[in-house]
Amino acid sequence: MAGIIGKKIGMTSIFSADGKNVPCTLIEAGPCVVTQVKTLEKDGYEAVQVGFGERKDKHSTKAMMGHFKKAGTTPKRKLVEFPIYNDAKLGDEITVEAFEEGDFVDVAGTSKGKGFQGVVKRHGFAGVGDATHGQHNRMRAPGSVGAASYPARVFKGMKMAGQTGNKRVTAINLEVVKICAEMNIVVIKGSIPGGKVSIVVLGK
Repeated sequence: MAGIIGKKIGMTSIFSADGKNVPCTLIEAGPCVVTQVKTLEKDGYEAVQVGFGERKDKHSTKAMMGHFKKAGTTPKRKLVEFPIYNDAKLGDEITVEAFEEGDFVDVAGTSKGKGFQGVVKRHGFAGVGDATHGQHNRMRAPGSVGAASYPARVFKGMKMAGQTGNKRVTAINLEVVKICAEMNIVVIKGSIPGGKVSIVVLGK
C-alpha cells in the first residue's frame, strides 16, 4: 500500500499519444513525513501516520509538539493513516516518487458544498418543464412524497431537498498521467472531488 497527502492546485489538459485532448487535475503531493509507525504489539494494528503541510507552533498543542519532535519534524497541518507502508521508518520523507506514470490511484477528498438545494439540483429530478394543467409555481417541486392513511408517514431515505455536497468522496481508479518530481506535482486524468487548494489523499 502506497499513499500520500496532497493539495489540489486546479485543472489543465494535455494531449495524449493519439492526439486526444485529455482533461487532467494537478495535485501538489508531498513531501510528506512519517510521524508515527503503529505496530501490532503496541497499537493492535499496523499502520503508518503521515503528515503534510506546515503549521505554526502556536497552533499546535504541547502534546502534538512532542509528537512531531519525536519524529524529528515541524508541526504538520494534516495527518493521515495508511494501513501498510513498505519499510517506512519514523521521520522518513515520502515524495511523489512513490508513484509511477501509468499507475491507477484512488483519490479521496471533500466535495464542494452547495448549501441547501432542491430536488432538481440535488437528485436530478426533471421538473415539470411546462406550465400545463394550470400550474404556475410548481415547475421544480418534488411532487408527492407520502402514502395514504397507511402507513401515514414518509419513508426514510425519500429523495427530498436538503444540504448538498461537503461530503467525503473517493474517486477510484484514476490514471497517473505525469509526474513532475522536481515540483512535487502529480497529474491525474479526470476530475477529483473538492475545490482548489483543498486537501486530498492519494492511495494505490
